[in-house]
Amino acid sequence: MEAYTGFAEVYDIFMDNVPYQDWCNYLTKLLNEAGVKEGLILELGCGTGKMTERLVDQGYDMIGLDSSQDMLAIALRSQSCKEEILYICQDMTEFELYGTVAAVVSVCDSINYLLSREDLVKTFQLVNNYLDPGGVFIFDLNTEYKYRELLGENTICENRESCSFIWENYYDEEEKINEFNLTLFVRVDEQENLYHRYEEIHYQRCYRISEIQELLECAGLEVEGVYDAFTKQPPNKTSERVYFVAREKMKERKNER
Repeated sequence: MEAYTGFAEVYDIFMDNVPYQDWCNYLTKLLNEAGVKEGLILELGCGTGKMTERLVDQGYDMIGLDSSQDMLAIALRSQSCKEEILYICQDMTEFELYGTVAAVVSVCDSINYLLSREDLVKTFQLVNNYLDPGGVFIFDLNTEYKYRELLGENTICENRESCSFIWENYYDEEEKINEFNLTLFVRVDEQENLYHRYEEIHYQRCYRISEIQELLECAGLEVEGVYDAFTKQPPNKTSERVYFVAREKMKERKNER
């Protein structure tokens, strides 16, 4: 069952508790501190474009990339900002651009959907390839604490006026894989009170911070900071989400490798 098909139609409804503007303000602060105050930015795993549009409002030119056609269709349909956003449907492990960008960003644990070290390295290498000299890569990750202690074997249910979901979580500590079994009921006929049932399975993988740092270095990126989400403090044992800031190595140094 492909992820983000039926869920795409109700994704923004169930994510209305996410403080996107606060997240955007934090991301913009990291970008500014890294010297990226304008220019072209690529967002990996942009989904329905909620963060993409907010970054446009911050003055950036945006490219949004996602592997889900359904999510991108909603992003295009709901686009409200005046500046046109280029949305492209590609897998982040093999994406292609026409030129380089000042920064690459990825939020909402999109990178956790990469289930192997090989896929991470492929993605990181492509990021490095398409960054301007000295460009910046900023992304977040869910932590093992979140998967093990907060999601774990829990079931989350939510009922809204036009849709409901049952979200069953299973975390395999040995494989470091979290499986989300998602059942959705979306109303398709209000008068007849008819609902369409969707089922999806999502997989995310947990990575150690040291592991991510190693793979970034392998891909030719220098790690400049790792933070407990929405702070400038180092991660701690109860961090639920962490942010990485990495920079493209200068071309001269690349040629030395």
